[in-house]
Amino acid sequence: MNRWKKKHITAIKPNKRPKLAGEGFAGRLRYFLFRALTNIRQNVFVNVVTIGTITLALLIVSLFLLVFINLENAAESWSERVQVTVYFDHDLTLQEQGSLRTRITALPGTSRIGYVSRDEALKRFKNRLRGQETLLEGVRSEVLPPSLEITLKRSSRETRDVEAYVAGLKLIPGINEVQYGEEWVRRFNTFLNFMRLIGALLGGFLVIAVLFIVSNTIKLTIYARRDELEVMSLVGATRFFIKAPFLIEGIIQGGAGALLATGLLLGLYEGFLHNAGSFLTFNPTTAGLAFLPFEYICGIIMAGIVLGFLGSLSSLKRFISV
Repeated sequence: MNRWKKKHITAIKPNKRPKLAGEGFAGRLRYFLFRALTNIRQNVFVNVVTIGTITLALLIVSLFLLVFINLENAAESWSERVQVTVYFDHDLTLQEQGSLRTRITALPGTSRIGYVSRDEALKRFKNRLRGQETLLEGVRSEVLPPSLEITLKRSSRETRDVEAYVAGLKLIPGINEVQYGEEWVRRFNTFLNFMRLIGALLGGFLVIAVLFIVSNTIKLTIYARRDELEVMSLVGATRFFIKAPFLIEGIIQGGAGALLATGLLLGLYEGFLHNAGSFLTFNPTTAGLAFLPFEYICGIIMAGIVLGFLGSLSSLKRFISV
């Protein structure tokens, strides 16, 4: 009897399922999106936990990125102090200044050239000794040498580049005494390289930690619905048909977590700006502190989406073979 039923059922089973209304890429996409949103509504707590985990993880990474970018901006402004100064024993005429400017500008790495006369040098000296002007009584501008202050391009401020630039500068006729603070430049570049190395190591560690945490959190959400996956497999659903709603769900979770992380970071940034005056001796706004550029914000959102997608994809492998 059982064999007859099985044979009879097999005989009347259609070879192909009937096509659904609106079927096609757009129709399937709508269905998968609907299933993903339904799954989120039916498992609100689990999804809140997942989105909260992604938000916290991306907030930590974006906060580190904000600090690192502002440190890089500060280092950029500090590196402008890497100047090469050429001293002369007499005031330069306009013709001499023009000739030297032309030859110095031709050197690769030159950004700006400024002429400092004896009077300007004395004025700067007095500003540095403000409140102690009596020390300069009787000092005339003739005792200070005129100079050309050369600011280098950002790409030419490394120690070796500065040394090569100075060597080329000394080959120009009329230039003898050149100073650029060799020891300061060396220490400054060493400090910058050390900070970048620490930033890269910490950033890499944070990214790996975030991937691990988010992947395992999403794995728990899918594990809680493992019975649903098994039933769908038993009734003949294809692997893609089973995976698609979960992958879209992961994308939604990742995007929502990234948007929340960006919003919280902006709130922390604004709160810091409004309250920094009570515990800092400088104004962060005038000091050049800035929020993440637009392209970085887009990168964080895309990272959240990719994170949610990859987390869901890797978690599904435990229940559905690739």
